[in-house]
Amino acid sequence: MRIIVAGIPGAGKTTVLNEVKERREIGIINYGDVMLELAKKKNLVGNRDELRKLPYEKQIELQEEAARKIAEKKDVIIDTHCTIKTPYGYMPGLPYNVLSILKPKSIVLIEADAEDILKRRKKDEGIRQRDDEAIKEIEMHQYFNRMASIAYASFVGATVKVIKNEEGKAYKAAEEIIKVLNNG
Repeated sequence: MRIIVAGIPGAGKTTVLNEVKERREIGIINYGDVMLELAKKKNLVGNRDELRKLPYEKQIELQEEAARKIAEKKDVIIDTHCTIKTPYGYMPGLPYNVLSILKPKSIVLIEADAEDILKRRKKDEGIRQRDDEAIKEIEMHQYFNRMASIAYASFVGATVKVIKNEEGKAYKAAEEIIKVLNNG
């Protein structure tokens, strides 16, 4: 079974998925890492944050190539983004061509309070190069993710679950993902 776990930068996907790994044996693949590996082989980018600044057509090409590589695995959690904020606007992280390759059984959205996301991003400032976003922009991005996830689910007949990642309680969010895995 393949499930997609998505959330905006700072929502805590990685932290929650690390908790899942401690409790359940399942592969976890970071979609962006696969895209980065492919882009670096083609000398398109030097780091992960440059991916979203590539021309739109190149991003679409990399998304599809990464999906084919990931689809080789049967039981896996795919750590990704429902929408990506680019200089051109919000881009679908899982367009139909990608979903038709991946065929996820479930889409799980990890969300957090916008204030917590802002704090987490500030901690990552030396590690990642992210655009500054105000609280309202973070809330809008999470809203776009909800809209996108239900549209994506309708393309492939997947379920959608929204999980709140409260500060200091990643274990609770992990338990919810494990429930999704157990029902698959």
